[in-house]
Amino acid sequence: MSDQNTPRTMPRQSWTFSNEINSEIRRAAATGIYDIRGGGAKRRVPHFDDLLFLGASVSRYPLEGYREKCETSVTLGTRFAKKPIELKIPITIAGMSFGALSANAKEALGRGATLAGTSTTTGDGGMTDEERGHSEMLVYQYLPSRYGMNPDDLRRADAIEIVVGQGAKPGGGGMLLGQKITERVAGMRGLPVGIDQRSSCRHPDWTGPDDLEIKILELREITGWEKPIYVKVGGSRPYYDTALAVKAGADVVVLDGMQGGTAATQDVFIEHVGQPILACIRPAVQALQDLGMHREVQLVVSGGIRTGADVAKALALGADAVSIGTAALIAIGDNDPKWEAEYQELGSTTGAYDDWHEGRDPAGITTQDPELMARLDPVEAGRRLRNYLNVMTLECQTIARACGKNHVHNLEPEDLCALTMEAAAMAQIPLAGTDWYPGKKGF
Repeated sequence: MSDQNTPRTMPRQSWTFSNEINSEIRRAAATGIYDIRGGGAKRRVPHFDDLLFLGASVSRYPLEGYREKCETSVTLGTRFAKKPIELKIPITIAGMSFGALSANAKEALGRGATLAGTSTTTGDGGMTDEERGHSEMLVYQYLPSRYGMNPDDLRRADAIEIVVGQGAKPGGGGMLLGQKITERVAGMRGLPVGIDQRSSCRHPDWTGPDDLEIKILELREITGWEKPIYVKVGGSRPYYDTALAVKAGADVVVLDGMQGGTAATQDVFIEHVGQPILACIRPAVQALQDLGMHREVQLVVSGGIRTGADVAKALALGADAVSIGTAALIAIGDNDPKWEAEYQELGSTTGAYDDWHEGRDPAGITTQDPELMARLDPVEAGRRLRNYLNVMTLECQTIARACGKNHVHNLEPEDLCALTMEAAAMAQIPLAGTDWYPGKKGF
């Protein structure tokens, strides 16, 4: 028997049964349903921060930032499309639907992308007039649900993106719960008002790459072979998915890693399915190289892109451009600290609010509530997005110049080193201070 003077060991939290895990067990036990949320994976996975650039010194000659140009333009859809998309910057806005986002948010994304000289993308549920009207370059997503799809909008778009999968839920379909199905959203999607919507996990009219080839030809005929055709896949089997998309006739492959966001899906899906984007880029590039299609079929990567350094690293690994979603929402006001009191009332906090499916977003972005939507000024939000895109581009240029490159596409794997074994293996980049990475041939 011990008394109060006997030394005690410090209480120790279980790593396996952490407070977060325990709270989820209690929630599941109390409700009997799985957790639904928005956003992307929150777990720590190897990412672009685990890579560093090797700037110029004696063996490399840098460019002078004030006197020597570093180009950032990129053309998407050069393989078959009569009218490829010409972007001023290698950063695009990912597909996010009207319904998941408010009309003001969609307008803001279009305004910001246009001001920065890049494209934005529709999403599940169709094209709104506000989005088309404020987007100089608009990519139309063609999804398994076919919600809101019509040939007229296909022709109004500047490119078409066939969505096979998303990084947050490869192999799974989308959700839009009833509280966000307003009359307008319901009318566009052909749904009853206020009823939960679950999108299909696969397209209804094909079962494999041969059928995808037929679908791509059908879309080309509808649009007179003018529009670039993208194929978007989640980061699961990037080598084979990229190769099959190319063989099916895609102009552009969009590859989305597990850090990529979603409007709403099961938390277990977001955290436990798919691969980090860092693990996906090099296999996809290898597939393009093996087919002799690297740079002829463009590769756009997404999933956790936050800074110009992330952009530069993705390009150095072989991508032609990147796409941002979550970062764009933060730029226009998502999870802004000025709404902290209201986040607290919703049981969350700034930086952690992810109950986008509930439609009560204080920032007016992931909601259909007219009073909340009115909080977001699409003109000001568009300017903020433009500023953010400009900063990312300048950061990417700064790094490229430091590596002696006069175009951001001239960045290459040789310009990088890895800080961890995991990143070295995934990106096939030598570990810092060595010329070796795990799995390198000849070792």
